[in-house]
Amino acid sequence: MPVPLYQAKAEFFRMLGHPVRVRVLELLQSGPMPVRELLARIEIEPAALSQQLAVLRRSGIVTAAREGSTVVYTLTGGDVTQLMQAARRILTEIASGPQSCLPPVLPQPVLPQ
Repeated sequence: MPVPLYQAKAEFFRMLGHPVRVRVLELLQSGPMPVRELLARIEIEPAALSQQLAVLRRSGIVTAAREGSTVVYTLTGGDVTQLMQAARRILTEIASGPQSCLPPVLPQPVLPQ
């Protein structure tokens, strides 16, 4: 029995739900990038980046190609770039929306020490 589309979408968005994976996708929007450059820009441990890149590869959202001793990552299609740009527009719109939509910020009580 095929997975309902809404469930597949939820799993897709869950896959995007890690800051390192989002950052990788943002960086790859400008074109293919070797792992060493991703490491330099994201500044995390190589094992942690490798784990997140594996998730993106398994999902099919990025591809990896070996060029000599270097592995270069690429977005699989322009739709990913459009998705990232749409997310940026949505978040910008939310952030610049009317402040009255936000709950009031109440002062935190000071607890005795």
